[in-house]
Amino acid sequence: MAKTNVSDMLKRRMSATQQASELEIGNDAYEKIFQPSASAKQPVIRDLPMDKLVSFFTADIGFKPYPPARLKAFAAQLAEEGLFERIIVRPISGSDRYEIIAGENRTRAGRLNGWPAMPAEIIEADDARATSIAIATNLLRRPKLTIIERGKAYKALLDIERKQGFRSDLSTSGDSRQRFLAREVVAEFFGVTEYEIRKAVKLTQLIPALAEILENTPKQLNLACAELIADYDSGTQEAFTEMCNIDGYALNKSAVKHIISKCPPPCAEKQQIFAAWRESRAAAEKRAMAPPKKISFDRKKFAPYLKELSNDKELERLFLEFLKERLS
Repeated sequence: MAKTNVSDMLKRRMSATQQASELEIGNDAYEKIFQPSASAKQPVIRDLPMDKLVSFFTADIGFKPYPPARLKAFAAQLAEEGLFERIIVRPISGSDRYEIIAGENRTRAGRLNGWPAMPAEIIEADDARATSIAIATNLLRRPKLTIIERGKAYKALLDIERKQGFRSDLSTSGDSRQRFLAREVVAEFFGVTEYEIRKAVKLTQLIPALAEILENTPKQLNLACAELIADYDSGTQEAFTEMCNIDGYALNKSAVKHIISKCPPPCAEKQQIFAAWRESRAAAEKRAMAPPKKISFDRKKFAPYLKELSNDKELERLFLEFLKERLS
C-alpha cells in the first residue's frame, strides 16, 4: 500500500477521540499509579520510515507478538481497511530512531504488507510513562493474554514503581507495606484482585520450558501445580519439566505437594525430586488398587441440603465433583 494511501485511510477511519484513546489510557495509568501528571505537550504526528522503528526495550513487559498465522490475517485486514490508530513512539536518545510504545503488531503487519512507513504519534515520555502506556494499552485491549504475559506486565509496573521511590500518599512503615499498597493501586486500576496479581507475578518465576507447557498444554501442567513449582529455583524446575514431558502422565497437585513435603523449596537435587515423585505415584497406585471402602455420613448434618437434592445419587455426584476440583 502506498504511503499516501495509508495516511488517507487512517484519516477516514479515525475520529479525534478514537485517536487519543491509547494515549489517554496510558496516561491515566501513569497518573493513577505513579502520581505525576503526564506531559501536556501535544504529540507530533508524522509518518516514520519502517527502518527507524525499534521494538519496546525499556522494560520486559512480557507481551508476545502475534504468531505468524494471526499476524498474516491482521496484515490482510489492515491492507483492506487501513489503520484504526497510529502507533505511539518516543525518540531514542542519541539516534534518529524511535522506540515503539504502542503498536508493535501494527508495525509488524505493516512490514508484512510492504509499507514504507507508519503513521505515528511521537511523544516525550520518561521510562515510567512509556512503560505505563505500553502495558495499559495491552492489558486493557487484549483479553486473550496468558496469565504469564499478564504477570510480566504487572511485575514491570511494580518494578518501575519501586525504582521511582515511595509515593507520598502511601504512608508506610516499611518496604513490604509499600509493595502491598503498590499492588493495591495496580489492582484497582486494572480491575483485578491483589491475589490475581500476586499469582500472575509468581508464575513469571517459571523457567521458559515450564511456562510454555503451562500456556500451550495445560493438561500436562495445571495452574495449581505451576504455582507450587514456581517456588523452586530454575535448576530444580528442570526436573519438573522432565516429568511434564513423560507421555501419558500429567502432574497433579497431590504429587507436587508430596514432593514439596520431602524436598522443600527453593532447591533440591534432581534425584531427590524424582525419588519423592516415585513415592507419590506408588502411593497413588496402591490407593487405586485397594478395595473400595464404604463412606458413611451423619445424615442430620446434611439434612438442610438433602431436601434440595432428588436422591442420594445426586449427592454422590456433587461430592465427587467437589473432590475432583479440590484435588486437581
